[in-house]
Amino acid sequence: MRELLTQTWVNLMANKLRSFLTMFGITWGVISIVLLSGVSEGFQRGNLTVLRELGKNIVIIRNGRTSLQAGGERAGRVIRLNINDVSALKEQSRLLEHITPELMRGVKAKSAFNASSVGMSGVWPIYQQIRTIEVERGRLLSEADNQEARRVVVVGFDTCKQLFADRDPVGSQITLNGLPYTVIGKIRKKQQDSNYTGADNYRLFIPYETMRKDFPLSGPFDTQDSLSAIIAAPYEQVAEELNRMVEREGRFNFEQGGPVEGEVRSILAPRHSFDPRDREAISMWNTAVEAVFFKKMISSMNEFFIAVSLITLGLGGIGVMNIMLISVKERTREIGVRKALGATSRNVQWQFFSEGLFLTLLSGTVGLGVGVGLCRLINLLPMPARFSGMIITWQTAAFSIAILALIGIAASTYPARRAAEMVPIEALRYEL
Repeated sequence: MRELLTQTWVNLMANKLRSFLTMFGITWGVISIVLLSGVSEGFQRGNLTVLRELGKNIVIIRNGRTSLQAGGERAGRVIRLNINDVSALKEQSRLLEHITPELMRGVKAKSAFNASSVGMSGVWPIYQQIRTIEVERGRLLSEADNQEARRVVVVGFDTCKQLFADRDPVGSQITLNGLPYTVIGKIRKKQQDSNYTGADNYRLFIPYETMRKDFPLSGPFDTQDSLSAIIAAPYEQVAEELNRMVEREGRFNFEQGGPVEGEVRSILAPRHSFDPRDREAISMWNTAVEAVFFKKMISSMNEFFIAVSLITLGLGGIGVMNIMLISVKERTREIGVRKALGATSRNVQWQFFSEGLFLTLLSGTVGLGVGVGLCRLINLLPMPARFSGMIITWQTAAFSIAILALIGIAASTYPARRAAEMVPIEALRYEL
């Protein structure tokens, strides 16, 4: 084997330029697979990270206005969600794991150092889990805070900077529209580019019962029980089933919505006397649908990238086969001499096969190394929110190696067989 590899290397070095140009096609094909797969994986993971900052697989249910007549009621009627709707969803829903009300309004916040007008949400503690509200200092809202309607507040990262600069806010007193509140936590800085209320970095969060008492909604259609929104999180298997449904059918009917949307409307429609088919009566944003379709888009893009890369590799393989056929023709007399001296057809075939395979694998190894190196260099640059960088997975590496091996075998077998089938006496008489 050592002698065979040495001879293969000598034969390749005898035609350096030709070998280099042949290797280039394979090398570029592998670099393409690595780079394009890295881009695809980076976008997919980046999007999941951004969605997690808003809340992974959540449903935001908001007030609306009817567009269909139902139950003797006219179209265009305002539908206002209330706290009893949350109770109904908790009792009747089979698809929703967590549910919380949300009250939203703007307030004037003032600390001992500065003042600012900010948005504020009154929520149940489970909201913090659903919406990925995580503190950098202090603690989150608790069930006791909500049940006892305590005047405590968790401040967003940038709001904290406005009110306290670089000081530690935990334990400090602030006033919200003149009412005293104690800061119990500071949210970590969130890389959030999706929202429905404004970025969490600029918001305040207090217990729902406290906000209901101190800052009730005061719109023309609001009551003491009115809500700004209901935030829910379906069971994990519901999102997985949605993913399988889209994969199976290849499309999604946005007019009808998914199973979660249908269930929510069927529960709330009798309570507010609207048609369950009326998509305008209450508005819903299901981030699981967005995640599924982004994943499908990225998968389609990845399939296209892989197809382009495979075409490049295939052309490189044709180049290897062509060069090996030329090599067989140029070395016809050498083949005749070797056979005359006792070399078997198997010896000759294995020699040319190893040359083609070695050339292919060497090119692929160089391409894989260059591709990984380029990915690492690109990852040193600042990345946008929905891109996690060039990510190389073991599946990409395994795929590249498998394709290389197949192309190497396919490109080397025919020229090697041509060389092995030569008749010694005819090969010795051959003149270039």
